[in-house]
Amino acid sequence: MTKDLSKKYIPMTETTYYTLLSVIEARHGYAIMQFVSTITKERIKLGTGTLYTMVGRLTTDGLISIVENESGKKTYQITELGRELLERETERLQAQLQDGKQVLEEAGHE
Repeated sequence: MTKDLSKKYIPMTETTYYTLLSVIEARHGYAIMQFVSTITKERIKLGTGTLYTMVGRLTTDGLISIVENESGKKTYQITELGRELLERETERLQAQLQDGKQVLEEAGHE
């Protein structure tokens, strides 16, 4: 993985993070929007403009790829590079959460 991609994507925006999570399984655009809305309990609702701009960028950078399916719809799936970045970001977020919990616990606020 190039250092440039790490700098570009770590830390990730929430929309990028959830979009990458959504394409662990191949999904078309509308299914990505539904997955993100469902998993975030509608806290994040991707619009089509946001989604397709992001999908274009993620495809260009090699984090996702376009996969053809039987219906002819364009579907997207995470690549090995995308999975690696997603795992790194998940680990970073876990460490951040643990730090926050520890500090709050020590301060008697948990």
